[in-house]
Amino acid sequence: MSGSDHTKHDKPAVGACRLPTSVAPGGGVGQAQRAAGGVGQARRAVDAIWRIESPRLIAGLTRIVRDVGLAEDLAQDALVAALEQWPQSGVPDRPGAWLMATAKHRAIDWLRRRSMSERRHVELARRLEREQDESPDLDAVIDDQIGDDLLALVFMTCHPVLSTEARVALTLRLFGGLTTQEIARAFLVREATVAQRIVRAKRTLAEARVEFELPEPSSLTDRLGSVLEVIYLVFNEGYAATAGEHWMRPALCEDALRLGRILACLLSKESEVHGLVALMEIQASRMRARVRPDGEPVLLLDQDRTRWDRLLIPRGLAALGRAEALARGALGPYALQAAIAACHARARTAAMTDWARIAALYDALVQIAPSPVVALNRAVAVAMAYGPQAGLELVEALADEPALRTYHLLPSVRGDLLERLGRSGEARVQFERAAALTHNARERALLVARADACGSS
Repeated sequence: MSGSDHTKHDKPAVGACRLPTSVAPGGGVGQAQRAAGGVGQARRAVDAIWRIESPRLIAGLTRIVRDVGLAEDLAQDALVAALEQWPQSGVPDRPGAWLMATAKHRAIDWLRRRSMSERRHVELARRLEREQDESPDLDAVIDDQIGDDLLALVFMTCHPVLSTEARVALTLRLFGGLTTQEIARAFLVREATVAQRIVRAKRTLAEARVEFELPEPSSLTDRLGSVLEVIYLVFNEGYAATAGEHWMRPALCEDALRLGRILACLLSKESEVHGLVALMEIQASRMRARVRPDGEPVLLLDQDRTRWDRLLIPRGLAALGRAEALARGALGPYALQAAIAACHARARTAAMTDWARIAALYDALVQIAPSPVVALNRAVAVAMAYGPQAGLELVEALADEPALRTYHLLPSVRGDLLERLGRSGEARVQFERAAALTHNARERALLVARADACGSS
């Protein structure tokens, strides 16, 4: 439950669901671009279209060539062709179909080059040529299979054979449409490091002979857990950055929300998918209130709730309702965390927060998803519901947990509870320890300020 505000100090139609589609034909980007005729505008149009179309394109190509690395190369070739042609000819009315047709031509050329050594490539190339001739409406062809193709792609990029870092990078690259540079900037690592992770991930998938297919029903739950974990890791890094100069990185939250919403469309009968979307929508609703204009963090109980996003909250509550209906009373970890977030969203003031219910929800969460971090969050909820001493006793029981040894929020929570009990000297030591452990500059400044406040009280 990392990223929770408990330890982190801190008009869309909700029933309908549509996958992202191509830019509108006719009077949309195509005509506007032709009228403007600017290369810079064309590049911006291509970039926007690529972000929408690239997952669909790579997924469809992977189904054809059965190699995700080759599929991305073919998609990139189509992108290069678009950058060369569209500034002069204008953006086509159906850019997704144009990109797919161009990429398919390149796939046919590649299969022909391989045909002398492998007969199956000859047959596949012929089949693709027949599809090109018989299916002029490529948008319809893409849409017919896009759901299964996108699902197969995300299950591949989040395959358990890959490390967590590789899954995150590959998913953002192929399913999220981000560039290597964007991923590196978001996670404060070198671009070469991200590029190496992506290359190694593709090689690992090839060597492990991971198939481009949907998981069997018997393994869907476990495989889905890996996908949801990746999306939530991306969201959390945006919501509460582990390092750097900024308290949050909103672009990562937006990317995770976009991926979550797409997944909810594709797996509309899975409770935990809606639970994750609900959690992210509600958490994201607080983002404007979590920082001051100068970038300094604002703790949850100190936030101006009038600045919470009143569009995201109903979306989150609606998604939670769908999760609860599908779960039939047996909520999973993400839906439980969303229910906790909903308690805050429904409270008009901090004083109106139903901390007893939050503590009870954490009791349920610790039963189905036990972890030291969940236990720490539960201790905070108990302290808010039943007093700081009750919470401190639970925190002290976690003092020897190996997983929390360098986790800065353990001494931060302990310091907060000690301060509330009037033990300022001990609280100061804990805040100083927390400041030394965190890698985020904004959070460090906040903890140092709290330590100084203890010393002067």
